[in-house]
Amino acid sequence: MMKKLLIGALMLGAFTVQAAESIKGDAAAGEQKAMTCSACHGADGNSLVPSFPKLAGLGEKYLLQQMQHIRDGLRPVAQMAGQVDNMSDQDLADIAAHYSAQPRSVEKADPDLVTLGEKVYRAGVADRNVAACIACHGARGNGNAPAGFPALGGQHADYVAAQLKAYRKGYEDPAGRVTDGDIKIMRSNAFGLSDKEIEAVSAYVSGLN
Repeated sequence: MMKKLLIGALMLGAFTVQAAESIKGDAAAGEQKAMTCSACHGADGNSLVPSFPKLAGLGEKYLLQQMQHIRDGLRPVAQMAGQVDNMSDQDLADIAAHYSAQPRSVEKADPDLVTLGEKVYRAGVADRNVAACIACHGARGNGNAPAGFPALGGQHADYVAAQLKAYRKGYEDPAGRVTDGDIKIMRSNAFGLSDKEIEAVSAYVSGLN
């Protein structure tokens, strides 16, 4: 009986993921639904505050997944408390489509950190099993939208660094419900990076375009 229930739960989970991935976002509808988001993330998704991520051009699949994780309690983000709690998957897909259609602005990378940052981004750190960021996020930081790998080019360095340090501490779900896929990859990579390397690669990607 227990085995049948487990199989049923797994099938339901797989169906839910497939259903969510099949949702097509409407960018025009998303623009209206994202009105309250603009206070922190900017009207066009280019936040002016380094601690708030830029959402412009990140990729629909990635944005939808992250908003779902926040809504469902899989990714705790204090600043987002209550913001998407009552939104449906369609609402979130529309918002993701809107922000993904916006062009990203680019930051000015710290020149003192660029050399080390480029090395980490393009080559990784082999002796600590840190893979090159370029493999998933692209040479120009444009990510891989179909695969759900976010664009990093132009993102605030402070935000990128904070996320890498969070991954290094065991991000994202404190209850351990999200432990595979890209989350596992990022945890593994971040674990092998020093504070200086995190600071450097974060600065480097902020200037990519």
